[in-house]
Parts: sequence; structure tokens; C-alpha cells
Amino acid sequence: MEEVKYETFVDGMKACVPTILGYLGIGFALGVVGKGVGLSVFAIFLMSVIVYAGSAQFIICGLIAIQAPITSIIATVFLVNLRHFLMSLSVAPYFRQASLLENVGIGTLLIDESYGVLTMALKRMGKVSVAWTNGLNICAYLTWIVATVLGGLLGNFIPEPEIFGLDFALVAMFLGLFLFQVELPLKTKTRQTLLVLLSVILVLYLLIWLTTPEIAVIVSALVGCLVGVITHDKY
Repeated sequence: MEEVKYETFVDGMKACVPTILGYLGIGFALGVVGKGVGLSVFAIFLMSVIVYAGSAQFIICGLIAIQAPITSIIATVFLVNLRHFLMSLSVAPYFRQASLLENVGIGTLLIDESYGVLTMALKRMGKVSVAWTNGLNICAYLTWIVATVLGGLLGNFIPEPEIFGLDFALVAMFLGLFLFQVELPLKTKTRQTLLVLLSVILVLYLLIWLTTPEIAVIVSALVGCLVGVITHDKY
């Protein structure tokens, strides 16, 4: 079996390949949705370049459709994307030797899917290079932009992307990442992993009824981190 490498930019691009189909599917669907709410292809392109967050971009399209004020759009997207601070903080210790500019570059392009691949690599190897991480992030970034633009260009011809199962692409991609993520921890720290998962699920389920989904996700993630820290030395 060929040894997996975590060193060069090209190695990082190769690591991104399993998630590319998910990016293409959900990105294409987003382009179709954006076209449906009246956005131009150039506007869809700019949104992907600047915002670069699938869930937030879908929310933007929904708020545009109901003619929500710009302040509401900004506030909602900010809350939805707060989780990116948590993701960046969790991997920051692995890049202490990198320069400030390199850290900013990694944090700026780190999204849910690339974070899943990155943390899986860190669990296996303990460290990865900046070049590898940039290859992973930039490949995902460019794929997302291309997919959303294609969706915008062909949006008039495919008014219902769910017919082709594109609406399930993101869910399928996260399921795959989740299975790879838990494979290694379950072999080493079964009790701790189960405690973290159960705490996140329980808090998320309770808060989803009491607060907004965005706040529920952020708080449940923090609780999971806290449980992980507390139980780190016990299991």
C-alpha cells in the first residue's frame, strides 16, 4: 500500500480529492439557488470568493429571497460562521512555528470539510506541513468557486437540483468525514470519544428548542471541547 504523505502542496491537493465530489455537488446546487433568487453569475462568483461558506451562502440566498435588510444578513452570517473561530483555534497549536502570514492564510481558507481532513491527518501523523495544508485548502477553495459558478451558468436549465440528489451531497460528504474521524479515536480512547459525542448531541438537542440553531451549534461545540479536555487524562 502506498504511504500517505503530508508534506508537499501536491500531497495536500491529493488529500482533498475525496471531498471534491461533495464540493461540486453542493456548490453546483448553491449556484442554482443563487441564480433562482436573482443573483448574477458574477455576484455568485464574488460571494464564493469573499464569503466562502456553504451554509452561510445558502442563508444569504434565502434572506435575499425574502428581501431581508442588509444588517440582518450580516448578523446572521456572522453567527453562522462563528464556528470557524473554534476550528482555527483547535488547530492553531500545530502551526506555532509558521509565520503570522502563513497562519492567517490557513485560518482564512479553513472550512468544515478541509478541517475534517486536516484533523484526521493530525491524529494520524501528529503534524502536517504548511505547504500540505495550503494545498488542501486552496484545492477546496478553487473547487468551490468553480462549482458555484457552473451552477449559476446552468441554473436556468436545472431549476430543481434535488432531482439529481445534489441536495444530499453535503450530508454524504460529512458522513464520510465523520466515519474517518471516529475510526482512529474509537480504537484508542473509546470512552472519551463516546462521552464527547454524547455531550455534543445532548446539548445540541436541548438548545435547538431553546435558542437559534447557530447558537446551539456553537455552545454544543464548546461543551464537547470542555468534556474532551476534562476527560483527556482519565481515559
